Amino acid sequence: MTADAERRALQICVALACFVPLAAGSGGVFESAAGLRGVDAPVPVDLDSHFRYLSGLLLGIGIGFSLCIPRIEKSGVVFRMLGLVVLIGGLSRLLSLVEMGVPGRGHQFGLVMELIVVPLLVLWQARVARRFIS
Repeated sequence: MTADAERRALQICVALACFVPLAAGSGGVFESAAGLRGVDAPVPVDLDSHFRYLSGLLLGIGIGFSLCIPRIEKSGVVFRMLGLVVLIGGLSRLLSLVEMGVPGRGHQFGLVMELIVVPLLVLWQARVARRFIS
């Protein structure tokens, strides 16, 4: 595969992966924690505030990754930093799984994205960047 073709493939994969934080973040900002399993209405104010804040961060992460797409081969520092934030979130989610039990399917999907997909995309971005430097 040529460097340009690999770059394009990475851009497409990142664009597809960005739908997850963009959709989940937007949903959390506008719907709050009311849609979570086990949360009774009315949602406590502090839970609502914290949930919407964290959803906003997730939305921001999705926007950040999206902004890397056009020049992905030159976005290594930002891409790695966003990847580290996602990985730390995934490790935190893993701690919850160990301490509290297995979450619902959506959260399991998030765990796979955070601990497997995003780190693989970060490694792939570094490979693409190296190909464009040499």
